[in-house]
Amino acid sequence: MSEHKGVIIGYGRVSTEDQTCDNQRMTIEAKYKDVRWYQDAAVSGTVPALERPSLATIMKFADKNDTLVVTAIDRLGRNTIDVLTTVEAFKKKGVKVISLREHFDLSTPFGEFMLTMLAGLSKLERENIRERQLAGIKRARAEGKNLGKVKTIVDSQVAQWRADNNASIAETAKHFGISLSSVKRACNNSLV
Repeated sequence: MSEHKGVIIGYGRVSTEDQTCDNQRMTIEAKYKDVRWYQDAAVSGTVPALERPSLATIMKFADKNDTLVVTAIDRLGRNTIDVLTTVEAFKKKGVKVISLREHFDLSTPFGEFMLTMLAGLSKLERENIRERQLAGIKRARAEGKNLGKVKTIVDSQVAQWRADNNASIAETAKHFGISLSSVKRACNNSLV
């Protein structure tokens, strides 16, 4: 019996419906040929990696000598523990994990070291950004400023138009020139 030669598995993730994995896919496919592509769209990085539908599917079928390629390590997760757990689970199956932005193979000791360092720095940076955002919000409130985007639609009108026209979320979004999530929010907030 011959040994499995391995396949290249490309994985992308975006957090919101307004985003797309197209650039991630294009970046991976420019570097690797014959990529099996999987993506988790509108899935937050806070959802544990192996609980995401596509990544869970990859974990089930990925085999020794396969290679999982991501454009950046934050596509796997936003916290060190989750990323390390995910990489370790793939390593146990004999699957290499490669991150293009950071230029390393996470199956090597050096790659693992760099992963730990980068994930830690990334977490620190996110916490610093959050602290600055909260300080800015606190200052703006103290100055009496209104926060948030000015709403351009009336939820009940959106929900009513969708019901009257038996329209999909996408059709409603197009009609009003708003995002899919705005339509969902409007319909959830309305009693129609």
